[in-house]
Amino acid sequence: MTIATREAAIARTGWGNPFTLWQPRNACFWVYVLGVGYGAWVLFGTINEGIRLYAPALTASALIFAIYAVLFWWFTERIDRYSKQPLALVVAAFVWGGFAATWAIALSGNSALIDLYGKWFGEGFQQAFGAGLTAPLFEELGKASGVLLLMFIAPQVVRTAYDGFILGAFVGLGFEILEDISYGLNSASDEFGSDQLGTSLHTVGLRLLTGFSSHILYSAIAGAGIVYLVGTVAQRRRPGLGLGLVLTAMLLHGLWDANVGLANGNGSVILLLIIVEIALAFAAVIAVFHLTVRPEREAMRAVMAPEAENGVITQEELDALSGGWRQRRRYRAAGQGRAAKRARHHRLEAAHDLADQLAASGGVESGRVAFARSELERLRTS
Repeated sequence: MTIATREAAIARTGWGNPFTLWQPRNACFWVYVLGVGYGAWVLFGTINEGIRLYAPALTASALIFAIYAVLFWWFTERIDRYSKQPLALVVAAFVWGGFAATWAIALSGNSALIDLYGKWFGEGFQQAFGAGLTAPLFEELGKASGVLLLMFIAPQVVRTAYDGFILGAFVGLGFEILEDISYGLNSASDEFGSDQLGTSLHTVGLRLLTGFSSHILYSAIAGAGIVYLVGTVAQRRRPGLGLGLVLTAMLLHGLWDANVGLANGNGSVILLLIIVEIALAFAAVIAVFHLTVRPEREAMRAVMAPEAENGVITQEELDALSGGWRQRRRYRAAGQGRAAKRARHHRLEAAHDLADQLAASGGVESGRVAFARSELERLRTS
């Protein structure tokens, strides 16, 4: 591959382009600010009401889910191994999910529609299916709207369906964490608050066990769907696929929230449904990941192929860089002994750094590119 191919891949994917959230002339920026601001105001009012009575429960829930957030943040960062998103953009996605999607959109919409179901179809129907017919609409569209806004706030960066997949995952992470903290706080009042820490931690435990298969996965699928639905300069519009992915996220969410109604309260059937739904959610998100990551791997190969031709990296390292986890594991496992495996890991990370520096420079030579190459050479001889 040529240098021109490298530059075209960088320009197409937006890899390395800078991002600034502050865009006062962009109407989407003000929609973002208003959504997050209103959600933060509602959340502050909720916490302010309960913190005087349930401060221990709130503190424990917040600390536990902060650790949970760090672990999922690390995992999501690890799978974003190709044209990485700027940190500011990822944080903006997390903040939208945590404040706007949760408190400005989902809270009001869910409450209003569930009340209507009770009036239209009775309290039994409301309790059995109200959440399942409400949460997918307001929560999934609320989270997906964050990806849509960021597409127009950062069109120079959000170019591919994989970008939507990653941003959707971070929106879902923000939603998950703030929602779970509120569940922990709300449960503290059970039994008249006589055992607020115990009841809160029980709720936290349940949310931890099931949270890994819900909002983050659904939002990643819907985020990719939004990019397919709208299209970008790098991703042609595929409205059928995009709509299908958004509806898939909503369907998975709806089934999850309607378990009690679908099983008619039978505990064994509920457990079976949970197992099946978790399997379906993981199968769907893995399929969408493989669908969206292919162009990213092609871009990585286009950027780093000239480095392989010039002997900066080997063909084996190029295959590992532009491949999946199996190729990376195979590359590291080829080292003889623990030290050799560790050295191969460090070279792969240094090659990623070189790819990022090449993208940031638009594919042309720069001081940082030269330094990244020198680090690869140093690791080769050390």
